[in-house]
Order: sequence, then C-alpha cells, then structure tokens
Amino acid sequence: MKKQLWFIVCMLLLTFSQQGYAQNDASAKALLGKVSQKYNGYKTIQANFTLDIKQANGSSHTDAGTLYLDKSNNRYHVSTKNQGLISDSKTQWNIMKAEQEVEVSEANNTTDDINPTNIFTFYNSGFSYKLTNSEKVKGLTLSVVELRPIDSKKNYSKIKLRINKANNLIYDTTIFDKSGNRYTYTLTSQEGNKPLSSSLFSFNKNDYKGFEVVDLR
Repeated sequence: MKKQLWFIVCMLLLTFSQQGYAQNDASAKALLGKVSQKYNGYKTIQANFTLDIKQANGSSHTDAGTLYLDKSNNRYHVSTKNQGLISDSKTQWNIMKAEQEVEVSEANNTTDDINPTNIFTFYNSGFSYKLTNSEKVKGLTLSVVELRPIDSKKNYSKIKLRINKANNLIYDTTIFDKSGNRYTYTLTSQEGNKPLSSSLFSFNKNDYKGFEVVDLR
C-alpha cells in the first residue's frame, strides 16, 4: 500500500522543468513550449487536484488533494486524505496517515528524476509526442498531446496530456501503465505566484502526535 501511495504521488508530480525537446511533431512542440513558458513564469504554485484510478480488473478509486510548490526554493507540500509529502529542499517527510508513520529521507532535487519540483514540465525531455484531435469537456476546448517515453523500460506506455486552449494551462494528465491501469490527474484549480507560508514546507511533529518517525537517511 505504501508503494502504491508513493507511486500515485510521484505520478502527479509528473506534470513541471527540464529543457530541450526531442525532434517531434512541430505543432505539439510549439504548444508545449507555450505551456512551459506559462508555468516557468510562476515562482509558486498552489493547485487542487483529483485523482481517478481505473484498474485493469475493472475496479476504480478516486482521491483528491492539494499541491503547494515553491519552485524558487525547491520546496513542496502535497496533501491527500491518506498521505502527505513535505520537503524543505534538504529533507523529505512522507506522512502515511492511516499507518501513523512518517518516513524521513533526503530530498531529491535532481532534474534526472520526476519529483514535485519539476512536475509541470516533465514532457520537455525523454518523450516523443504528437498533437491529436481537440476534445470538448465542460464547455472547454482542450488540445490533446500524446506522449510516449523514449526509454522502453519505463513502467508506463503512454501519457495523454490535455491543455486548456484558452489559457495554455494543463487540464488533466492520464498515465497508462503497462499493467493496464490508468491514472488521471485533473487540476481542478491552480494559482500561480500566490504567497505561501514557510510553515507549509516544514515538518512539525506536534501535528502528528502518536506517529512513528522512521529515519531512512
């Protein structure tokens, strides 16, 4: 269960800033460039999201949460009903609420791995992509980009990225993993350059009385 929760959080964080595109569909490249420019203009981001999981066996699961990202200082805080993930850029706290356990590890600030500090521009490196037909959702016109990982060893085969044509913001991201499961993250609201309290990016043990703290450093 812990691994599943971590996978879910990592895949959400799969949606922000590496540079350099592979040779791909020129229209898709131009659109993704506009999206990157939009998000790179934000020093902080607060985004509410929903997660819809459809498993290969037909079962489904939904969840919701909030992401707080301080890009300029490599700090983040992700909160869902069952889990929290906090980093002050040096240390990361993985809070598993049902298990009443907190795992402490060193923060990963490299751009080689997907993490909360680069989640809004993951698509800029390591993917081939093409622009497909637009779709209508709730009165919005969405541009659709299909991405496939260049590394065949990735545990997902395809990613569908839908972008609001009106503002060049990501509407949702669907990850198709190789076991047949689908993970769809919908950004229900997002606000850039919002002042965020430093307390969001620090772990206060008094907020988690009775939790076991496991230091993995």
